[in-house]
Amino acid sequence: MGTIGKEDYAEPRCLLCEEPYGAEAQVKPVPQARIMEKVDAYMARRDYPGVERHLLYWLEEAKLGHDKKGELMIENELIGHYRKVQDQAHAFAHAEAAIRLLNEIGFEGSITEGTTYVNAATAHQAFGAHGTALAYFEKARAAYEAIPSVKPALLGGLYNNMALTLVSLGRFQEANALYEKALQTMANAPHGVLEQAITYLNMANAAEDEKGLLDAAETIDADLERAEALLNTPDVPRDGYYAFVCEKCAPTFEYYGWFQTANDLKERAKELYERA
Repeated sequence: MGTIGKEDYAEPRCLLCEEPYGAEAQVKPVPQARIMEKVDAYMARRDYPGVERHLLYWLEEAKLGHDKKGELMIENELIGHYRKVQDQAHAFAHAEAAIRLLNEIGFEGSITEGTTYVNAATAHQAFGAHGTALAYFEKARAAYEAIPSVKPALLGGLYNNMALTLVSLGRFQEANALYEKALQTMANAPHGVLEQAITYLNMANAAEDEKGLLDAAETIDADLERAEALLNTPDVPRDGYYAFVCEKCAPTFEYYGWFQTANDLKERAKELYERA
């Protein structure tokens, strides 16, 4: 008669993975780089249902494989996805899940912490929860500014988005100071001119909100001229992200009566999406 092992009497923790209760969970990492490559491919075609299916599939794989870091990465991507497709309930749910994972993993004081709070804040800002958004932005700022090695693109994006929230709260002086910090920071980022263009358009909107369209007209025109010049920078890669930025900026130019610029940006985006 052979020796009876624990596996003969312990119930499996999971019927699929056949791990017994009490066993140390074996981490099976998901392929983060490959996941993001596929997300980029879907985004280049504006295939948002494809992005969702892809990310939800790998989220379950990360959970089954006890890969908390992979799970956090995917939760962050899902926050952004549901923000883009205007699904508030799912955006907020995945923001809560990502923040919960931060605490489980112990990523406090890291770049990942800052990025997670930026994503959560941006989602809340998009759906009008300005107070919650600002609280998350403040947490992100504390994390980023304490890390000397943080990339300028991350810090500049934080300043830009946090300023949007401050404008929504009517705190224009603080917002303008952050927009200036965003412009300075993005000057040190690779191809940061695209983010600078977005910042100038945000500054035009802020000027209108603060002073009214008529009184702010001169400031608005100057900001639009700067944004247009940056978007026409010759050495910026004409890729999927450039198409996304053109598509994002076109409505602002159109709103202020710069119809030719708006149409040019829409055409550029269309051509790049069709080429992808």
